[in-house]
Amino acid sequence: MIPVPFDYVRASSAEEALGALNEHGDEAKLMAGGHSLLPMMKLRLAYPSVIIDIGRLGDLSYINDAGDHLAIGALTRHRDIEISDLVAEHAPLLAHATSHVGDPQVRHRGTIGGSLAHADAAADHPSALLALNGSVVARKADGSERVIDAGDLFAGFLESSLDPTEMITEVRIPKHTGLGWNFQKFNRRAQDWAIVGVSAQSTGDGNGARVALVNMHPTPVRAAAVEAALAGGAGASDAAAAAAEGMEPSSDLNATVDYRKHLARVLTRRALEGAGIA
Repeated sequence: MIPVPFDYVRASSAEEALGALNEHGDEAKLMAGGHSLLPMMKLRLAYPSVIIDIGRLGDLSYINDAGDHLAIGALTRHRDIEISDLVAEHAPLLAHATSHVGDPQVRHRGTIGGSLAHADAAADHPSALLALNGSVVARKADGSERVIDAGDLFAGFLESSLDPTEMITEVRIPKHTGLGWNFQKFNRRAQDWAIVGVSAQSTGDGNGARVALVNMHPTPVRAAAVEAALAGGAGASDAAAAAAEGMEPSSDLNATVDYRKHLARVLTRRALEGAGIA
């Protein structure tokens, strides 16, 4: 299908982009790589009247060591995260999850900020952000900023808690140097969305871990029942048996609800064992 007509603004700075957002409000959409927005526009699931192109804002593309966390610019391309030595050392789960995003073309154009703002429950980055206990920095045109924890970022199906006049400028990932982690993704083809996926990150506190599930709920979500079981002393197999508790998976051409629940239990066990949770 063909998108509805729209005006196009190419921002030369973050301030210009935020000013345009402030002017047009929820009638505008930001576009960086465009891999999420453009397909939705073609299907008329999104129909903004103004597109603000921020893909050339180089000052929002960086990976920095910020002491106790990594600071990653919102417009950092997936490929840069995938091959970053800093990310590999301090947040290897993020590097590995990023290597599973789409195909090489997508990873060379798509951005981490765009992926998180899209808030797709089947995407790879949201689950990694949740498992790593990360956060994002959102900025407005007046210069005010707020830090949104991963658990508060995803509000509904393809819906984030960002205000229409806010833009993600930075992603913050606490360092998990030397801690166990694992990422499991079950799909039909390498570049497909996960039918079910799991991000598991050891907390370094005994058998504790943060576990986030892909495509098992309307939003990207932590597996609270699994984490509680681990905290109570359960092993990987027993904890993984609770992976589908509290989840609301959907049924589609790829999987039924029951099949997704089964996959969640199997993949969670594999992820926990891979992360060193006995």
